[in-house]
Amino acid sequence: MIRSLLVFCGSRTGHDPAHASLAAALGTLLAEREVTLIFGGGGVGLMGIMARATLAAGGRAIGIIPRALMTAEIAQTGLTEMHVVETLHERKALMHARADAILAIPGSIGTLDELFESMTWRELGIHNKPIWLLGDNGYWQPLLALLAHLTMQGFAPPDLDRLAVSLAGLADLADLLPPPNRPVGAGHS
Repeated sequence: MIRSLLVFCGSRTGHDPAHASLAAALGTLLAEREVTLIFGGGGVGLMGIMARATLAAGGRAIGIIPRALMTAEIAQTGLTEMHVVETLHERKALMHARADAILAIPGSIGTLDELFESMTWRELGIHNKPIWLLGDNGYWQPLLALLAHLTMQGFAPPDLDRLAVSLAGLADLADLLPPPNRPVGAGHS
């Protein structure tokens, strides 16, 4: 059962307002399903929107941030837990250790770095956690095309797409999470 979800996402909101809406709805969904959010700890961009929505709906949010990014990503305040680490590698290792599953929503090269490392670790058998992609308006389509291209060119196995499954929408993610046990916004007792 998934009790904690590691979410990789942007420290910016992007140009499409659908991305910010998705981040907020995701945070609310995690709180409703009592799934702890594990994320990069930043208070800006989609990270901040998602974390604040999780907390506002009564959920738990655990941030893991390298000391050097505490200013650049403006560490989110008021989290359930905040872990300050020294390196990006420590960040990723601790994020993975705390999570039952992994989700990537829109972001930039940092999001891709985290996603690809997670996919590589899964391919190598370092973990067997599900990895999902979620984004509106075809956000992940170019990446999925690139993964198919790697396979067509003989650099990846034919089942490379099993490493990260693209979800059609937030409802598909909801189907993979525990059912709601309490109304949204109700605090933990």
